Amino acid sequence: MEVCQVLHMNGGRGEKSYAQNSSIQRKVISMTKPIAKEAITNLYRNTFPASLAIADLGCSSGPNTLYAVSELVKAVDEVRRKLGHQSPEYQVLLNDLPGNDFNAIFKSLAGFQEDMRKQMGDGSGPCFFAGVPGSFYGRLFRRKSLHFVYSSCGVMWLSQVPEGLEDNKGSICMVGKSPPSVVKAYYRQFQMDFSLFLKCRSEELVAGGRMVLNIYSRKSEDPSSKESCYIWDLLSVALNEMVVEGIIEEEKSDSFNIPVYTPSPLEVESIVEKERVLHH
Repeated sequence: MEVCQVLHMNGGRGEKSYAQNSSIQRKVISMTKPIAKEAITNLYRNTFPASLAIADLGCSSGPNTLYAVSELVKAVDEVRRKLGHQSPEYQVLLNDLPGNDFNAIFKSLAGFQEDMRKQMGDGSGPCFFAGVPGSFYGRLFRRKSLHFVYSSCGVMWLSQVPEGLEDNKGSICMVGKSPPSVVKAYYRQFQMDFSLFLKCRSEELVAGGRMVLNIYSRKSEDPSSKESCYIWDLLSVALNEMVVEGIIEEEKSDSFNIPVYTPSPLEVESIVEKERVLHH
């Protein structure tokens, strides 16, 4: 079965839900808020759109989704008040894979809208929300329809498990002991996916549109360094212990691999530059 049909964060608001276990992701959004704020306010100052379409790609569910959106909308509202402009209307497009718990988001929208009215007061334009299920490694929106694209902690997830991982036995991802062929397979898949991601967004963004991506990455140029692979190494050890105890079949464990790649800044920059040359 394809990754896009099965991969999703745990829904609901229970003890094991993503909503209750995403504090690190919340911290990432908070840390990078000044960058997102600067990008969307520069967009507004340069274009003054009557309506502003914002897409959150890999939105998941829980409080982080609407937290990110609220900060973007408040940033624009602050600038337009200082300039004495009428507020734009906001179209917020929340995207994730089909298995995402969109219902949990929709149920919280009434409270979110009320909180935003209290914080921004009269004169702020309405926010219209829509859920957009589908993989962001493909077209999701009409051509030239988005003003601002935002994604946090999503792009390191690959569209599929890379091909050619037969020699990655005993590991569930690219780790320090993985053979060079496995490391190359993961990077090749990231190259293809991220290039396609950028191509699709370039078609969907309006002229002068902005995009902010928060990506888990690594400082080292070694793809199998501990900073990017440590957690997967630990999980591999746990699964191998379960194989020894007979809880999991060895064949099933060997066939299981996580579709995730944490790139270095240089790897991201090189792909962005390649796409810039290709499409300009």
